[in-house]
Amino acid sequence: MKVLQNVVAEKETNFFTSDDTLQKILGQMLDQEFYDYAVRELVDFGALVCGEIDARAKHTDREGEPRLIRYDKYGEEVSEIWVNEGYKKTVEQTYNTGIVGYVHKEIPELGRKGNYIYSFAQGYLLSHAEPGFYCPVTLTLATAYLLDHFADEELKAKFLPHVCSTGEVELYEGATFLTERQGGSDVGANILEARFDGTNYRLYGEKYFASNAGMCGVAMVLARMPDAPKGSKGLTLFAVPWRKEDGSLNHLRIRRLKDKLGVRAVPSGEVEFDGSIAYVVGDPTKGIYYMLEALNLSRICNGIASVGIMRRAFIESKYYVSNREAFGQRLTNYPMIQDSLAKMAAKLHVEVATMFDLIQLYDVVTRGQGTERDIIMNRLNIAIMKKETAEQSIHFAHEAIELHGGNGYIEDFVTPRLLRDAQVLTVWEGTANILALEVIRLFKKYNAHQLFVDEMNQRLKKVRDSKLKQIVVEKLGQLEAALETFVSLDEAAQTFEGKGIAQQLAWMYESVVALEWANRYGGKYEKLAEIYLEDTWKLRKLGDPMKTVLYFDDVV
Repeated sequence: MKVLQNVVAEKETNFFTSDDTLQKILGQMLDQEFYDYAVRELVDFGALVCGEIDARAKHTDREGEPRLIRYDKYGEEVSEIWVNEGYKKTVEQTYNTGIVGYVHKEIPELGRKGNYIYSFAQGYLLSHAEPGFYCPVTLTLATAYLLDHFADEELKAKFLPHVCSTGEVELYEGATFLTERQGGSDVGANILEARFDGTNYRLYGEKYFASNAGMCGVAMVLARMPDAPKGSKGLTLFAVPWRKEDGSLNHLRIRRLKDKLGVRAVPSGEVEFDGSIAYVVGDPTKGIYYMLEALNLSRICNGIASVGIMRRAFIESKYYVSNREAFGQRLTNYPMIQDSLAKMAAKLHVEVATMFDLIQLYDVVTRGQGTERDIIMNRLNIAIMKKETAEQSIHFAHEAIELHGGNGYIEDFVTPRLLRDAQVLTVWEGTANILALEVIRLFKKYNAHQLFVDEMNQRLKKVRDSKLKQIVVEKLGQLEAALETFVSLDEAAQTFEGKGIAQQLAWMYESVVALEWANRYGGKYEKLAEIYLEDTWKLRKLGDPMKTVLYFDDVV
């Protein structure tokens, strides 16, 4: 096998300008003034991520990962995190774009706040190169959300300008510390204790998986006050500065950093609190409610990181096989290669479009403009799409390795890192089992299954009749019948079947979005929808036309 030279245009130089789906999404969802601003900024950011940030990400992963400095030269405990200079530059360049700040404050050029659509467009591009660093960005987004929505004015003034900094004041990255050794996903088992000393609350205990430890300026921490009820309802949310006003540690220490399989850019550690000063956020009885709201935001971030990895895997695969020759032909001449790439292109397009469809509703809900129905659908959409995107990021990374052959397993290429970084996304912010339980709760408490079917039917009515629409309508009818059976099952059977039902919901949501894009734009997007539906619902029979091959030049 040999490399063919100059088969395709110069390798990717800008992750934004080559992404037709993202550009059309922004055109749909932003007004003209904001769209013009976003495009200008994302052209610059897309080039930066594709160049400098990508090069730094490789260095951080292989040679420059964070390290814990427990003691200074005098033997005093400092619990500092060393990060390389390139990582520091990525921190500065990314936050200064307003990826966090402009959700909560005015964009100077526009004289108004930004929104999550724009922030997640930035996060999607960033995750092409550095999904590990997008974790601290996610935690900072969650911290800003909790402060802005639930903290009193004094606490907001103390921390929010720093968390939302775009360079004008010192940046405080954020963190959300939930996990304890004995609890894991069972947050109600948490025992971190909050005691009042007459002036301040102070925390005592540990958090066992604390990401962005040592890099955060303020952490949002769940702890239990004395005499609080057992379980999750007894937890209070606290804002805990990492350092006191004199610069010394806030009575806490990092026991160790976790040696993780992937996302090595983010320092994840075990943190011990020994009288750390902490500030109550909002109503002391609603800590778990507040943190679950932040968790929904983090789950969207998780999905955005997933589709970012998916697109990078697709890009790398496309360029690699376009420049390789085997048995006298370019690899892209072989139907099996065309089939793999076309299926990736279809799934990627539909998944990105669906994630931003979800985000558009999330923006409405977080502005307080959503109906009760919107709030329920928002929670359901987040649960099913977090699961689906995380699993697909692993599949895409695996597929990219296979398309690269032996080179795909070599660390000189980005593909091994994509797989290592993707693997955690099925775990962070809730495993598939936890997400299935969320779906079941929404069914039981709010009849969310009926709301979902009604929503899909309403959207389908707005799409012109076609063979593709007939497929989706038929599949929706089958899903509706399956949902009626599912809600009649006992609890054990529902938990057994829950993940499969969640996947069916995700596929249906994506199918409707694919159909809407085909209806709106036709051409390439109609072919992408056709490939997506055929592959997802396993419609093709042996010997049928090879649509992925027939449409290859148009969709890839």
